Amino acid sequence: MNPFGGIVQKAFYLGLGLATVAGEKAGETLSELRTQAGKLADDLVERGEMTTEEAKKFVDDLVRNSQKPIGETQTSSSPSGKDAPRTIAIDDEDSESSSPNTNNVDELKDRVQALQDELRRLQK
Repeated sequence: MNPFGGIVQKAFYLGLGLATVAGEKAGETLSELRTQAGKLADDLVERGEMTTEEAKKFVDDLVRNSQKPIGETQTSSSPSGKDAPRTIAIDDEDSESSSPNTNNVDELKDRVQALQDELRRLQK
């Protein structure tokens, strides 16, 4: 019996098990996201900030976007009207003097977190 055959078989089963666990975890996370989005939409409808149709579309869009690959971008369905999201340009004045991109990852994560916090604050 080939000793490497057992290792390959175990590696295959390990990969299969990890894929199964990851799929189950993704399903649970998606279900939790749908529940939280529904609660948020219900709250906005109660406050009169959103209609029932808008809330349903909001939840459906949120769930649909969460299922897309991370790098994939979504184009807005409404033509640059008042409901279209604004494009925000970030100008970095000292971009030429900054270190390579690999060193700026933490700084970019901090900026994204700050923007997300401000967005949450503005939505309240």
